[in-house]
Amino acid sequence: MGEFDLIARYFTRPVRRAALGVGDDCALLAALAPGMRLAVSSDMLVQGRHFFAGTDARRLGHKALAVNLSDLAACGARPLAFTLALALPNIDAAWLEDFAAGLLALADAHDCELVGGDTTQGPLNICITVMGEVPAGQALLRSGAQPGDDIYVSGTLGDARLALEALQGHIHLAPGVLAGAQQRLEAPTPRVALGQALRGVATSALDVSDGLLGDLGHILRASGVGACIDTSVTTKLIAANACGASAGALLDLDLLRQCTLAGGDDYELAFTAAPAARASVAAAAHASATPVTRIGTIESTPGLRLIDAHGLPLVQRYASFDHFA
Repeated sequence: MGEFDLIARYFTRPVRRAALGVGDDCALLAALAPGMRLAVSSDMLVQGRHFFAGTDARRLGHKALAVNLSDLAACGARPLAFTLALALPNIDAAWLEDFAAGLLALADAHDCELVGGDTTQGPLNICITVMGEVPAGQALLRSGAQPGDDIYVSGTLGDARLALEALQGHIHLAPGVLAGAQQRLEAPTPRVALGQALRGVATSALDVSDGLLGDLGHILRASGVGACIDTSVTTKLIAANACGASAGALLDLDLLRQCTLAGGDDYELAFTAAPAARASVAAAAHASATPVTRIGTIESTPGLRLIDAHGLPLVQRYASFDHFA
């Protein structure tokens, strides 16, 4: 099977919204409706850096698109289309079948068309560029947080990091606990519906990919504010902690804090909203069937403060992921 046979067999589908999809030098997209803006994001997954060799191909296809859809969610955008650039060490028909199935199932779930890309031979590397639309003036940005705003996160935090710790042999988890945590690591859920529901409600937003504290820092710098985070709330957000005594006995407080505050690979939304908007935030969470938790407050003084259950400051530092650190 050659390159173009591979593309035709696994990644060519009839387009529904685009004017022209896979097969030509460029895809052609219809012009956006008046008053809409194009949102574009790219993410790359590299074997050995972002995922283990031997990761389930179906889950890998899902995650490759999910991390890009998560960026659209953080902007409040509706997905439209995406391109796929794929480097493969060799052509493995069974692997490609599963990878494409995971990728395209998530694409179909969000009505997001694969419209083009590239394939080449080399170390396994997946790069997706996703496109979406958002009404002019309604995009969620990092720069709008105001002193007094509530800070929220969606879903759970820390499960992906917990799975990583176990898979690297640093801790032991019961099989059922590991399976649940590994699901979160390898097949995250992009919060697309929540992002759209938060338009006009959230004052700032981003997706949590490198760890809550590190990513929240982007909002603080862009908005020129500080924050106080209640770690007694965040440590309860790790879903694996509710999987029974065998899990709870292993998850000491420092590990819980490390996983939930700086774990990475969560792909949840962190966002801010005025206290007066609490009912609207709850309505957005309900409409999108996505739980959200209030974890802290935006402050006027720059910097990030962590407090414990008694309101006392924590001096322990938790470093989020950095590709070049």
